[in-house]
Amino acid sequence: MASTERATRVVVSYPADLSEWGRETVEGSPFRSYLRKAHPTAREGEEWAEFVGVGCCGDTLDVPLRVERVDGGSEFTDETAIEFTVREACDIDGGWDVQSAASPDG
Repeated sequence: MASTERATRVVVSYPADLSEWGRETVEGSPFRSYLRKAHPTAREGEEWAEFVGVGCCGDTLDVPLRVERVDGGSEFTDETAIEFTVREACDIDGGWDVQSAASPDG
C-alpha cells in the first residue's frame, strides 16, 4: 500500500528539447504551486502532460513531465520541495508555429 505520509522532495524531469521559455515557466514559482495543487500525490514513474501556457501569439505548449524520484511518502504538499532535472529529448513541439511559415496562414 502506498504511503500517505508527506513527500519531502519530488524530482520531476522535463525533456531536453524544452525551450528556454518552457524551462523558465516550468521551474517558476507559480507552476510549482500549480503542480502541488493539481497532484495530491506523486509516485515515481508517473507521467503528467501539463499545459504550460499560451505564448504571446496564442501557441499552446503541453509538456510531458515525469516523476523521477520521491523522497518520503507520496503526499505532495505545499511543504514538498520540487527539484527539476532534464531527461532525453522527445521531439516536443515548442516552436512558435503561429509566427512562422509552418502556420496555417503562413
